[in-house]
Amino acid sequence: MYNLFKLNNGLRVVVENIEYVNSVSVGLWVKNGSRNEDKNNNGISHFIEHMFFKGTKNRSALQIAECIEDVGGQINAFTGKEATCFYIRALDSHLDLALDVISDMLFNSKFLEEDIEKEKSVITEEINMSEDSPEDVLSDLHSTAIWGEASISLPILGTEKTVKSFTREQILDYINSYYIPENSVISISGKFDMGSIEKLVEKYFGNWNSTDKRVTEYSKPKLLSNNLFKKKSIEQLHISLAMTGIETGNEDIYTLLLLSNVLGGGASSILFQKIREEKGLCYSIYSYISAFVNTGVVSVYTSLNPKYAVDAISMIKDEINKFVKNSISDEKLIKSKEQLKGSYFLGLESTSSRMFSNGKSVLFLNRINTPEDLMEKINKIDRTKLDDVMQKTFCHGIINSAFVGESVDMAIVDNILEKEKVAFENIKNKSI
Repeated sequence: MYNLFKLNNGLRVVVENIEYVNSVSVGLWVKNGSRNEDKNNNGISHFIEHMFFKGTKNRSALQIAECIEDVGGQINAFTGKEATCFYIRALDSHLDLALDVISDMLFNSKFLEEDIEKEKSVITEEINMSEDSPEDVLSDLHSTAIWGEASISLPILGTEKTVKSFTREQILDYINSYYIPENSVISISGKFDMGSIEKLVEKYFGNWNSTDKRVTEYSKPKLLSNNLFKKKSIEQLHISLAMTGIETGNEDIYTLLLLSNVLGGGASSILFQKIREEKGLCYSIYSYISAFVNTGVVSVYTSLNPKYAVDAISMIKDEINKFVKNSISDEKLIKSKEQLKGSYFLGLESTSSRMFSNGKSVLFLNRINTPEDLMEKINKIDRTKLDDVMQKTFCHGIINSAFVGESVDMAIVDNILEKEKVAFENIKNKSI
């Protein structure tokens, strides 16, 4: 049973009662991430996420962790490009405690100067660790290739320079501006009393307010045609290629997800079978979609010996070309719809995954996407939808790319991808 309601201060609350479980998951979602930042305060959203765990007027940092872990629960948080989420999973008998702890962190954190300075060192190490991960470096580099100077391209962790510049006053001002009820959602999933849940949430979050409100609105960034390379002394070359995608909230996202799965979603996918199994050029290759507010991309990732880079890119380009021309058979469509349903519903087997799904949906779309709704949307995918989405996305070809490794001949890469754009433009015009 679902319910969606709003407190008088504008805070949206989505609850899903699941009677047959003995746990409950609680999440505070805030529509705030690196996309809300600029080059001067980049990383402050992630920094604030860390600081909320450093102690409140009522609990020390240790006590925040202990009071949840001592009852067998889990507490954590994450920051993304567009949202920050603080969450707790525990036995249903500890719902009151979970709400108490999250509200205590939100309203009573101390933000001591000494803790801020310590956390600067911790996050600097996290940034350094990220620099040691080619995949992380590639992700940030490709964001720049895709969106250029737009805020959505900024790294979630920030930079060592920006992190070291944060002051207590700057942090508190930022929280007061963006951590507001109008930007937030409380998501609760699991076993609880539906009759008293509204009163319980009101108890802990009903007095939440702010004087300097900045309700989050995101612009529509342009997708750019950049091919970027970053030198790193590693054995393999890591490659990310992107095509036009679909934004959050667009119902075509399910059709695009199906097409992406066919192209590179698993061991039976086109790219895996061709590039790895048939040609043996790489160990890992896959495609995936990234959907954001007002923008989205489909990406293909692989890592391989640099000497195979040109061949691999050419083959990937050719396979996408064939994919656009041939689409998928009716038999494959039926199987792919079942795969999509299976992967989605198997992912909703826990209260935390249900909480994440509901919270994100309400935060960005202001509605609940029930499993039944999703089932209906997947069932409605037909040949017409496939062709329409193919025209909007894959038919544009590879529009930008990023490479991290010891070396790559970018002149050849630029030439291959430029020819690709011309070839796909011809396909698009013929289809029109």
